Amino acid sequence: MKELLDAFWRALAYTLHPVVLGATLLPLLLAGGAVLALGWFGWEDAVAAVRASLEQWELIATLGQWLEAVGGGGLRALIAPLIVVALAIPAVVVLTLLLVAWLLTPLLVGRVVARRFPQRQRRGGAGAWWLGVAWAIGHALAALLALAATLPLWLVPPLALLLPALVWGWLAARVLGFDVLAAHADPAERRRILRAGRWPLLLMGLATGLLGSAPSLVWVLAGAVGLIFAPLLMVLAVWLYTLVFAFATLWFAHVALGRLHALRAGTLSSAP
Repeated sequence: MKELLDAFWRALAYTLHPVVLGATLLPLLLAGGAVLALGWFGWEDAVAAVRASLEQWELIATLGQWLEAVGGGGLRALIAPLIVVALAIPAVVVLTLLLVAWLLTPLLVGRVVARRFPQRQRRGGAGAWWLGVAWAIGHALAALLALAATLPLWLVPPLALLLPALVWGWLAARVLGFDVLAAHADPAERRRILRAGRWPLLLMGLATGLLGSAPSLVWVLAGAVGLIFAPLLMVLAVWLYTLVFAFATLWFAHVALGRLHALRAGTLSSAP
């Protein structure tokens, strides 16, 4: 735990550095630009399509009539936009994580190596980047399938907050734990570090998943007005997700590279 907390504060300090904050603008420009463009050209069509689908469900139609009868017609109009936002957030989170892993990880890991392990030898090989891409895409697809499979459980309020955090935590642990070692550890070293540290890394991933739920508060604070400006708020959420995942990358880098240093020095414990 002392190791994780020490790495936590180091990662937080690195995240607040102007170079790192400036680097987060690159995923923001790509993901935020894509979200803004899709929202500008497709928001109304998406809401209309969802509303038309809901009206074909007898239960939803009955609920809508009841809301109209009790003076809640305004709430009925919010159902379709809420569903569109709820379906868009998982895709935005996965896209942001992949962009951080591909675009920022080399920079962030390089800063950790330069400051703490300047003599560290790179043993990842020429194909480490492509292996990391395939690893990230495969786990991202698995995370989206897990979210889709558990979607009915989101109707239970506590699970609606807990299940996405668990999925994001698992995805962050698997993707970031691999990526921060890809360029510096050979396959045998990487497997040993990930195997020996699977529980601490999973705990870090869970903490990342909980932190990743924080940008969702944007919608809670904005309320119904936020649905009017949903594309703009989604761009703000993208930047917050980028910050969270950049911090998580630095956190994983400090822990994993520290263990790589211990492994090569012969002081790494093999116990999980």
